[in-house]
Amino acid sequence: MRAIIDFWVFLATLTGLIPSHTIRLFFYRYFFRVKIGKDSTIHWLARFNQPSGISIGHNTVIGNDAFLDGRVKREWKGRRPNALTYLQEFFSPREHPLTIGNNVSIAGEVRIFTMQHDIDDPDFKEVSSPVIIEDYVVIGTRVTILPGVTIGKGAVAASGAVVTHDIAPFTVVGGIPAVFIRNRAKNLRYTLKFARLFQ
Repeated sequence: MRAIIDFWVFLATLTGLIPSHTIRLFFYRYFFRVKIGKDSTIHWLARFNQPSGISIGHNTVIGNDAFLDGRVKREWKGRRPNALTYLQEFFSPREHPLTIGNNVSIAGEVRIFTMQHDIDDPDFKEVSSPVIIEDYVVIGTRVTILPGVTIGKGAVAASGAVVTHDIAPFTVVGGIPAVFIRNRAKNLRYTLKFARLFQ
């Protein structure tokens, strides 16, 4: 069962090598079950952890070499699921732990995580918390976003930032960990439609 899931994620990684947005998006939508809105693009070499747990809005651009994590820790309430139930939950989850809004610009080499290990737990258990990125957000190159973060509408994370806490709408943050830099204009009305031909 684990081998099936790992192979599926491996195939999603290979899909990122296809030099055509149309073909890549077809596979992401219909084979890997990523919810992708109209006129959104995912540039090449994207990698996923549970792609079916990811929802992307309209007119959103995700740069090359992005890592998108759609995992959630499942609680089975004392019962072990059978193989069919486990696979069904993985391939067709009831929720999207990573939600990205409309007109979001995500630059290359961004890392977004929805799960991590509890370093203080004696068993080093996994913990998860959803990440929400609202409309008109701009994420700079090589930004890392950790589990449980909500990035408000129109906010900006400057290149190289490590986002460990929520970002208020229309604010610009940067640094490690990310801190407030300034406010952003609120009269945003642009529509993103950008795709490099072979990326």
